[in-house]
Amino acid sequence: MTLAQNLIRVALALSGWAALAATQLPDATPARWIPVLLFVSLGPGFALLYPQPDLLRPGARLEALALAAPLSLSLGALVSTCLFLVEGFSATAFLVALAAFATVAAAFPGLPLPAATRGAVERPRRR
Repeated sequence: MTLAQNLIRVALALSGWAALAATQLPDATPARWIPVLLFVSLGPGFALLYPQPDLLRPGARLEALALAAPLSLSLGALVSTCLFLVEGFSATAFLVALAAFATVAAAFPGLPLPAATRGAVERPRRR
């Protein structure tokens, strides 16, 4: 594990807690809602996908970025639904659950990306 990968893991683990801390800022300021929006829409997905054990090709980096948002939003929908079902939904509970998930997920290696992006499957060129 390199230092850069460890820094990525720490940044991903702390991003949710930073978003939670940003909710203590005054209402309706961009410094409050931008970190929360970025974390909820990308944070848990990036924690699941990064860091990869090998360096990713540019196409694979784009794929990881494209997968991070749906993963994060799906996890957010799952967490908010569960909180609504137990009648315990609040912004704080929602962010704490996602931040805890991202912290735990950042401790593990990233999920493997499909083989086609790693060059394992190459289609022959047509003549």
